[in-house]
Amino acid sequence: MALSFEIPGDPIVIRAAALSKHFGSTEAVCGIDFSVRYRECFGLLGPNGAGKTTTVRMVHCFIPPTSGTLNVLGLDVLRQPRLIKARLGVCPQENNLDPDLNVWDNLRVFARYFDMTGRPAEQRCEELLHFIGLYQKRHAAIDELSGGMKRRLMMVRSLLNRPELLILDEPTTGLDPQARHQIWETIIRVKEQGTTVLLTTHYMDEAEHLCDKLLIMDRGRIIKEGTPRDLIAQNFSRHVVEISSADPSVIGVLRQAGLAFEISATHCYVSADDGVGTYRFLSDRFGEERCLLRMANLEDVFLKVTGRNLRD
Repeated sequence: MALSFEIPGDPIVIRAAALSKHFGSTEAVCGIDFSVRYRECFGLLGPNGAGKTTTVRMVHCFIPPTSGTLNVLGLDVLRQPRLIKARLGVCPQENNLDPDLNVWDNLRVFARYFDMTGRPAEQRCEELLHFIGLYQKRHAAIDELSGGMKRRLMMVRSLLNRPELLILDEPTTGLDPQARHQIWETIIRVKEQGTTVLLTTHYMDEAEHLCDKLLIMDRGRIIKEGTPRDLIAQNFSRHVVEISSADPSVIGVLRQAGLAFEISATHCYVSADDGVGTYRFLSDRFGEERCLLRMANLEDVFLKVTGRNLRD
């Protein structure tokens, strides 16, 4: 599947300044600033209620901002929403395929929203179904597809109009590992062909694998921003030793040793630049079966800056 986007004069695909959204007295997005560059995969992370989906919906002109400015593809979301929508592809959280139509007719009908009809529309549908490995299922009913196939079909639908910006709102939620990796491969291939990607996800490994740059949001505000590697380096030590206990006796040893650590209900997480030395020290005291040494990752950063408590 060949796309041919030229490098734009302005390399900024999304530019937000003091962007806010209120729902009554609730401020869901609180004056945030960010920009997304051409051909980036840009990720939005955050716990439930952080403002990720609200931000994404403002970007694809589903809801208007309350205040601030938001330009997408050089256009203003308040004044030029139809022009913006024509150049976007959107894959929402929920599968909203038409169960009364088969795979082929779902795509053919959706293509009409972009004035794609006749043989050009059919060629585009064929091309994308081959691209994502669903061509053999083109006559299947929607209810006959697995969850992973439905998500891949949603991806195909979002690519019909050759979007310059692809918006993916939690595209792999609920999928098995094989289906998740198929979606990941599709996102990488689409980005390589020139499409900018805006992604929200709850999977830290997904964000770390796919995203060139990340925002971590909480309660409508940006609390961290950077590349996955930089966020880990700036906010956590190189290694983590997990101790499968949060007993007061364990905590007492960690404090006495002057180690940096965090506590969950069942574990202690010790951050250390000298991972091997710290692991040896702790495993000598608590046993190797209770200690695990690993590299720090994006999930460590996320939990550190947003907390470990559940959100409604």
